[in-house]
Formats: sequence, C-alpha cells, structure tokens
Amino acid sequence: ENIIWKAFSPTTINSGRGAEFEGAVIALFHLLITRTDKVRALREAFYRQNLPNVTNLLATVLIFLIVIYFQGFRVVLPVRSKNARGQQGSYPIKLFYTSNMPIILQSALVSNLYFISQLLYRRYSGYFLVDLLGKWKESEYSGHSVPVGGIAYYITAPSSLADMAANPFHALFYIVFMLSACALFSKTWIEVSGSSARDVAKQLKEQQMVMPGHRESNLQKELNRYIPTAAAFGGICIGALTVLADFMGAIGSGTGILLAVTIIYQYFETFEKEKASELGMFGF
Repeated sequence: ENIIWKAFSPTTINSGRGAEFEGAVIALFHLLITRTDKVRALREAFYRQNLPNVTNLLATVLIFLIVIYFQGFRVVLPVRSKNARGQQGSYPIKLFYTSNMPIILQSALVSNLYFISQLLYRRYSGYFLVDLLGKWKESEYSGHSVPVGGIAYYITAPSSLADMAANPFHALFYIVFMLSACALFSKTWIEVSGSSARDVAKQLKEQQMVMPGHRESNLQKELNRYIPTAAAFGGICIGALTVLADFMGAIGSGTGILLAVTIIYQYFETFEKEKASELGMFGF
C-alpha cells in the first residue's frame, strides 16, 4: 500500500521548487509536461530530495525481482517409500529455508530496543548506560524521534549514501549487525519450530520414507549437510537484501519490502499447491 501510494499519490506538496506531486510516477509526467528543459526535468524526477523519486521506485522493483528470483533456489532431495515399491517423492530445501522469520525476529528485536531506549532517554538522559543504549532527537521532517547516538543509532540504516560516506563505521556496523542477526535468528528458528534436520528425519521416518542410496540411520546426517547451511546462508541473504534495499533508497524500509515479497510469494505457493491438488482430484 505504501509503495503504491508513494508511486501514484496525487497529493501536492509545496517545496522550495514550487508545488510538486508526492507520487514519483505522477511527478515524472508532471515535470516532463510543465518544464521546458526536459533533461533537467528528468534529473529532478529521478533524484529529487525529501520526496519519493523514480530512482527509489526502480530500486524497490529491483529488490522485488531479486527476492522472487532467490525464492526459486532450492536443493531437492529424492525420497521413496519403504513399503510401497516405486512410490517416489522429493523433499525440497529452499535457500530461504526459514522464509521471512529471521527478518520478523530481527525487526521485533530492534523495535523493542527502540522502545526501551526512548523510554529511558526521556527520563534518564545523561546517564552513561542510557546514552550507550541510544540518544534521540526530534526529526525536522517527520516529527518522530530518531536515534543520533548509542547502539540504537548504529543498528539503524544510514539515511542516505552521503550519510554512509560521512560515517562509514555506522554503515559497516549496520551491515554486520543485520547479517549476523538474521543468520543467528534463522539457525535458532529451525530448532524451536521443529524444522531442524533431526525433526525432519523423524517426520520422514514416521512416514516410512527413506533416501535412495542411503541407510535409514544416516538420514539425519544427510539432512544435516543441507538444512543448517540453508538456514544460516538463507538468513544472511535475507539480511543482505534488506541492507541492499536500505542503501539503494527503496521505498519503505528494506525489512518491510522483504516481508511483503515473502508473504506474497507464500500465498502464491499455497495457491499453486491447491490448484495442483484440485487438478489431481479431477484426473488432469
């Protein structure tokens, strides 16, 4: 909803350059029609500040396409029934094995830290531990508090490429935090959600399924070669895509885009499975 609004919003905003449309696409056509210098109009539409621009919109579309592309990465392990001869199957292990859970957990962690830090800073600013957790100030544009120091500042994405260049340590810390947090949460999630190699091996054994060419006792060992790696590496990829979205200036936050794409893709997969099962029932 936010992306569509930022792309096509008809709201006009008075800036130093005169009245402008908020929506990036509408602003592009408006500038091309009203400005005599078309090159300057294009430059303004692509790079205007403090309002959504075409570059932000293209970055958002690119992140969507990259995430959808990576959703198709998987390792398919063949399995067969011990009892029914000739009954073959497969167990797919996706690159995004834990789906969007790493980014959900990371987002929850950051949100809670922000809440606690702001609460403490309003009452006890000046204390060393409180300032270490985060320093805050009111934003000129949004009216909301933004972190300007402490841990809360360093786990927040840099606001622009200029901000990254001015404070490279902040950018580096944010990248390391995102990648390590997503990998750690992904590894932890498979243990608590019942999707670890041990749990999957147990489920396959209960269904009387084995992997061709492997002993039944080696099933967990074989799954251990793929599942923990897929969980950790998938978490790192999710974190990297979030960082990329933030650094490219995609509309909304990188976290929000990742959540939106993965949820939409999950609905699409569910629809495809239901469609396939219905066709199977009718013999197609």
